[in-house]
Amino acid sequence: MQRKRFSEEQIVGVLQRLERGEKGKDLSREIGVSGATICSWKAKYGGMTKNDIRELRALQEENRRLKRLVADQALDIQILKDVNSKNW
Repeated sequence: MQRKRFSEEQIVGVLQRLERGEKGKDLSREIGVSGATICSWKAKYGGMTKNDIRELRALQEENRRLKRLVADQALDIQILKDVNSKNW
């Protein structure tokens, strides 16, 4: 069976339909996932809106960029310490 991949926005859309009163069984059958998958989505993304998801993704990207920047600076500092500690 082929595995489908859903974006966070699609998941939030499904959860909003669930909150409006659609049955979980019907939703899971329609989109082709199990009821357990919908429950895990609800635990992870419950109460979020599509704007919250976009903001979360932007913050994660910024965090990734900043971590890379700090790692590069730490490497530069270590190289400078090594060069400075040599006896010339």
